[in-house]
Amino acid sequence: MLMPKRVKFRRMQRGRMTGKATRGNTVSYGEYGLMALEPGWVKSNQIEAARIAMTRYTKRGGQVWIKIFPDKSVTMRAADSRMGSGKGTPEYWVAVVKPQRVMFEIAGVPEEIAREALRLASHKLPIKTKIVARTEEAGE
Repeated sequence: MLMPKRVKFRRMQRGRMTGKATRGNTVSYGEYGLMALEPGWVKSNQIEAARIAMTRYTKRGGQVWIKIFPDKSVTMRAADSRMGSGKGTPEYWVAVVKPQRVMFEIAGVPEEIAREALRLASHKLPIKTKIVARTEEAGE
């Protein structure tokens, strides 16, 4: 699973996900991409599951780019702990995704295979997505 090699602080605040993504909102590497339509946290194991679904469907053909990285730790308290006694320990890592962020890109395969691979990957993610092509981005 993806996670940072080292961080300055182990525990992070949750933060807010207002507005649209200003960076990473175009298909820059591949021919087709999977764009987020709503804000949310994508866990590292969900990113990995989406990657596996894409590479399996394309039979390891073409190339896949993952344009998000889980660099935010999410903490959880022990199940039967009382109030107080501080913040919990980090349980998993998430990538903060805003609307219009392109999360995955694919190239080197025919269009129908690319679209189906991205559709299968979208089922592994907790947010609504749409498939975008590089040609569509130039008009927007």
